[in-house]
Amino acid sequence: MRLILIGTEYVGKTTLANALQEWGLKVGKRFHMDDGDFTIPDYHHLNEEDQQTMWNMSPVLKERFQRMVIYYHLEILERYNDCIFGGFHIEEKIFGPRYYHPGSEVSYHRWLEHKMPDNCILVHMTCDPDVIRQRMVDDPHPYELVKSHEIEEIMQEFLYEYNNSYFRQKLEFDTTHLTPESILEPFLEAVRPQVDARDLIFLDSLRK
Repeated sequence: MRLILIGTEYVGKTTLANALQEWGLKVGKRFHMDDGDFTIPDYHHLNEEDQQTMWNMSPVLKERFQRMVIYYHLEILERYNDCIFGGFHIEEKIFGPRYYHPGSEVSYHRWLEHKMPDNCILVHMTCDPDVIRQRMVDDPHPYELVKSHEIEEIMQEFLYEYNNSYFRQKLEFDTTHLTPESILEPFLEAVRPQVDARDLIFLDSLRK
């Protein structure tokens, strides 16, 4: 199962990725998970000093770094049958010119989609904007990008990229009424029509 989870901050990408990884280990599916690799700074894997160094890079270096990381992960998608990427190329298309390297554009994102395995599943995660605002208050991210007044606009940009993407398998998944404890089963049910026979075996193991 190759999953690319997209959506604005606080829709639950990391929460879902963690739940899937934990479930996968129980049923014998080991996901290659890259949830923070496409965000500046990667506060999931870097210490505070390295986060600050990354955050303070010039826009030119940030753009170059992001492009190289994204191209590198094309190989990861080819090598591993089970991957979870949070944001990936679509997040860079939206966040890059707005937050990381203003004045530049990301024009390679559609070309990349032609290079990805056919069974990649694009998951557009959504949530009620007011619920997102409450999550921002309850559990703020250390390097928050999207401001409260930008939420609706950013969500529309993700929707546009989702609708215009070249993926054959894709779905929308709303997390408005879900919690870290309840997010897994609704997602596994929602993704079921998109997966191949191999992954159906693992999905059915949830019911045993």
